[in-house]
Amino acid sequence: MPLFYQQTIDRHTKIGIWKIEESERFFLETVPLQSEITHAHKRMQHLAGRYLLRYLFPGFPYELIRIADTLKPFLENEEYHFSISHCGDFAAAIVSRDKRVGIDIEIISERVRTVKDKFINPIEAGIIGRFSTGRNDLAKFTMLWSCKEAMFKWYGKGQLDFRNHMQLQAIYADEVKNCIHTDFLFSKEKARLLKLQTVFLDKFTLSWLVTEP
Repeated sequence: MPLFYQQTIDRHTKIGIWKIEESERFFLETVPLQSEITHAHKRMQHLAGRYLLRYLFPGFPYELIRIADTLKPFLENEEYHFSISHCGDFAAAIVSRDKRVGIDIEIISERVRTVKDKFINPIEAGIIGRFSTGRNDLAKFTMLWSCKEAMFKWYGKGQLDFRNHMQLQAIYADEVKNCIHTDFLFSKEKARLLKLQTVFLDKFTLSWLVTEP
């Protein structure tokens, strides 16, 4: 069973990563394909992400998933809040019965250097530069990108300026939990402080946030 990573946040909230090694038929035996996806690998990512929802919470109602105009999947009755992310052969998901959530998984690659000025402002660059984790700038840039993507999915309404609406305030390592904590000022609509966690796994980062509804 290729469950790559799992964490229980609390009794109502769980996270998982699935390494995709099965055939498409394996997923289709359980998961309905709700949209026409012609690209074979993207279809596998789609199916694996939804399969993971019910793996984490066996009663998760696939058939009730709807897609917002912003492409965010959701349940109208909000029986569960959830977020899904994919990269390469991995699908990640976070599911909660009572809290809003967002998650993102990113492969650490040189690509992030070419786009970093689109999501990192000068103040954040200084904070990241001073933060020592034993990891190189590429990994730290990817972590910041992953955090902002997780917030984008948590927000779910689109139209976010990654440099200005989500600004890094603080960052510190948690040696007990083996993760990185980050605080962001989220200023779209109304200002609030969002707290995220990131773990480095193999060659990618996983970031998530959990808030009250």
